[in-house]
Amino acid sequence: MYGCCLNYLTFICFLTLVLLCPSSLFAEIPSDQDEEVLIEEIVVYGRSLTQKGSSKSASEGLVGYSDFSTRPIERVGEFVEVVPGMVATQHSGEGKANQYFLRGMNLDHGTDFSAFFMGMPINMRSHAHGQGYLDLNFLIPEIISTVRFAKGPYRADRGDFSTAGTTTFSVYEEVASPYIKVEVGSDNYSRSLAVGSLDLNRGVMLSALEVMKSDGPWVLPADVDKVNFLTQYTLDLHETQIKTALTVYDNNWNSTDQIPQRQVLSGAMGRFGFVDPSLGGDSSRLNMLFEVSNDSYSTGLYLSRYKLNLFGNFTYFQEDPLNGDAHEQVDRRWIYGGHFEFQRELTSRINLRAGADMRSDQIGEVSLHAVENRIRLGLVRQDSVDWLSLGVFSELEIDISDRLRSFLGIRLDYSDYNVLANLSDNSGKGSDDIWLPSIGFAYEVGSFGELYLNWGKGFHSNDVRGATIAFDPLSNYELEPVVLFSGQDGAEVGYRVERDDDLVLSLAYFWLQSDSELIFAGDSGGTEASDGSERSGLELALFWELNSNWVLDLTGSIVDSKFVAVGAKFDHIPNAHGRVISMGLTHAPVLGWNWSMRVRHFGDAALVEDDSINYPSTTIINMGLSYKTDRWTAGVDLFNLADSEHYDIAYWYSSRLLSEVSPVEDIHFHPVNPRSIRVGLEYRF
Repeated sequence: MYGCCLNYLTFICFLTLVLLCPSSLFAEIPSDQDEEVLIEEIVVYGRSLTQKGSSKSASEGLVGYSDFSTRPIERVGEFVEVVPGMVATQHSGEGKANQYFLRGMNLDHGTDFSAFFMGMPINMRSHAHGQGYLDLNFLIPEIISTVRFAKGPYRADRGDFSTAGTTTFSVYEEVASPYIKVEVGSDNYSRSLAVGSLDLNRGVMLSALEVMKSDGPWVLPADVDKVNFLTQYTLDLHETQIKTALTVYDNNWNSTDQIPQRQVLSGAMGRFGFVDPSLGGDSSRLNMLFEVSNDSYSTGLYLSRYKLNLFGNFTYFQEDPLNGDAHEQVDRRWIYGGHFEFQRELTSRINLRAGADMRSDQIGEVSLHAVENRIRLGLVRQDSVDWLSLGVFSELEIDISDRLRSFLGIRLDYSDYNVLANLSDNSGKGSDDIWLPSIGFAYEVGSFGELYLNWGKGFHSNDVRGATIAFDPLSNYELEPVVLFSGQDGAEVGYRVERDDDLVLSLAYFWLQSDSELIFAGDSGGTEASDGSERSGLELALFWELNSNWVLDLTGSIVDSKFVAVGAKFDHIPNAHGRVISMGLTHAPVLGWNWSMRVRHFGDAALVEDDSINYPSTTIINMGLSYKTDRWTAGVDLFNLADSEHYDIAYWYSSRLLSEVSPVEDIHFHPVNPRSIRVGLEYRF
């Protein structure tokens, strides 16, 4: 009770600080007599926008709607693949968060990659299914104006889950004209979208509604039923902008989880078959957001209500030969918080940027239940979690000379937590903190190039329940708690070339060391803190506007990943992919025929520490074709054009089928979706 009151008191204080400190934000709000006529302006952003002179590293950038509007996207999670080197896969149903990979890291459902929506963190802490759970299914791609990304632990304004990278999604303030869009495709896929904006009381209101259904290619129909809604109001008052937004997301689905390879090889099951027909789930998220910003200040508040019921079964009948190993993961939480930052020019050569952020997760229930056919048989563990975090940062940008810039950053993250478990020995409270320094240099080389050098410390939090645990709830074995914060060190040297706003080329060599690796444990369906790790790699990114209609983009990465402090024979990190190549060629005039071809190559990976078991690389080809007039756009998207039969994801662990007398170690995989087609029609009023 005390912790809850403390959190709410902290929130009230933070709210007061946010609203009162930047008083200059409201100093120029005009009266009705001073009202000016606002001129409608639609800005199209792209990677061709100049970053030289403002970027802090070679591996950060901005992707605009014009860059991904023609990109064939089969599922929303693939939207993050606009970040160079990022890969999104899936090992379960399409209502569940995707599995992500970047810089040789198996990010599971988030872990070391943070994402923000209008200043609100999307990742979930102490989530029922995985630490850092990043569910992007509430995004509507058509209304995303920009995707800003940065890799490595070199940004003082980002804390938890941001070591591999971070990204921020921004929404259009208005659209040129309202429109409706209808899509149908293979496997009973259908999607309807309505988007429009309205001038309202000296501001602009944008609204979007999306309804999507799909059965997928699975023998067990996925029966995805998703609804997304967003409404946003933007008010420009001279140099100050105020935004409020509401998003509502609801989804329910059936899922075909990874299946044992032995069943497919024997012919007992097809690639799209299933073992347990009762898997799937339902999820919902409601977000309320508020932002005020100008050239000097930015402040925001958010409030989220999140629910999840997820049914899974990874080992089938290994632990319970009678009822099976199916489980239900439950998550019920409120999240609220905010941020405040400002920037000041201290001298003609020194700029200061500083700020603070606060977040509170009020998790009423995070639990695990044994089930059969979605009927609960018994409680494995149930907790309530009260987790408050505060972060403050400061960063100096110093122009040492006309060509040389430097960046000095420092960040402090503090967390206070209280866990109440159904097994009292696993309850506890505590706190932790971590300092995150960073330093960087940027040197202008000629008229088009810039050389970067960066170093910084980052971290990811572990599930707070692991910091208080004393006994395994199933075996009652005594367990050693884990630290709440796992530290990471990273460095990077890179070079960026920008030419005449039509070509961007970046090359970066990076190194990353982690105190503890969070890896997916297929036999339990969770993540476990493992040994420390080390990675080094080379990344290339090219964006080239060949002419006013044709664009070529190419990204590639080669990464060496290994555990440290273990024997060389057992230092391979499971699912650490060493090679990613992505290429796209797009023809996109304002009107007429639009065409896009994309190829994504995902390299092979070890499945066990000694690399005795691995799975091959995956190559996917997608293509989009459309014709656009002033009012109409008709298009067709083709996915997995070559009908690849590779794995979307694979794991090595033991399981037992009902027909087997003992557990069998085997590859368990989720296949890539087969060749499919979607056709769409859009009408603009």
